Amino acid sequence: MSGHSKWSNIKHKKGKVDAQKGKIFTKLGRELLIAARACGGDVNDFRLKIAIENAKAQNLPNENIQRAIQKGAGGTEGATYEELRYEGYGPGGVAIMIDILTDNRNRTAGEVRHIFSKNGGNMGETGCVGWMFEDKGQLRILREGLKITEDDLMMIALDAGAEDFESDEEGFVVLTSPPDMEAVRQTLIDQKIPIEESVLNPIPQNSIEITDPDQARKIVNLMNKLEDHDDIQGVYSNFELAEGLNW
Repeated sequence: MSGHSKWSNIKHKKGKVDAQKGKIFTKLGRELLIAARACGGDVNDFRLKIAIENAKAQNLPNENIQRAIQKGAGGTEGATYEELRYEGYGPGGVAIMIDILTDNRNRTAGEVRHIFSKNGGNMGETGCVGWMFEDKGQLRILREGLKITEDDLMMIALDAGAEDFESDEEGFVVLTSPPDMEAVRQTLIDQKIPIEESVLNPIPQNSIEITDPDQARKIVNLMNKLEDHDDIQGVYSNFELAEGLNW
C-alpha cells in the first residue's frame, strides 16, 4: 500500500457536491474540449476516451459531451484554452501542485497567487515541488455494486500490471505507471469491473502527516478554495491527515 495523500479521498467526496452545483460539468467539458482538440476528435484516442468515460460517470448529458468534442475537434470556435501546471506551498510547508486550463494565463496566475497568499500559502516557481511527485494512473472503483471480493480485485489488478492497490470506506484505487494504465483499465473492463473514474495525476512520493487540528483546517480550506476556482482542473498535495484527527 502506498502512502499518497488522503486528500484524494476528501476531494472524491467533495466532487459529488460540486456535481450538484454544476461546477464539475464545466471542468469535464473543458477536458473533453482539450482532449478532442489534441486528437482531432478521434474517440479512440486514450485521453479523449478517458474524458468521455469520466464525463458519463458524472452523468454529463450526452449532448454536452458531443458538443464539447465537436467544438474541440473544430478548433476554431470559442476560447482557446492553455494547459498549465502551477506549484506552491500550503500551511506547514506542504507541497501543492495544480493543473490549470485557462484562456487567460495572466488572470489565472494572479487569482491563484491571491488564493495562496490569503490562505496561508505561497505560489512558487516551476519545479519547486514537482520533484516530490510522480505521475500515476489512478482507477477508482466503488465498493457498492462490486460483485467480487477485495482480494480478487487486487489480484486481477496486480496481474494486469498495476503497481499498487489501495482501499478506503468508499472503494478502491488501482495505481499504475502511465504506460500501463490503458492495459490495466481494459483488463478491469473485460472482467466487468465498473470503473468510476480514470485519471492520470501526480501523487507524492512521500507524505507529511498533519496532527494539528488548526493546521489541518487551514490546509483543507486552502485546498477547497483552489478546487473551487473555475480554471483549476485538479489539486494535488503531499499531506496526510492523522487518523482520528478532529478538524
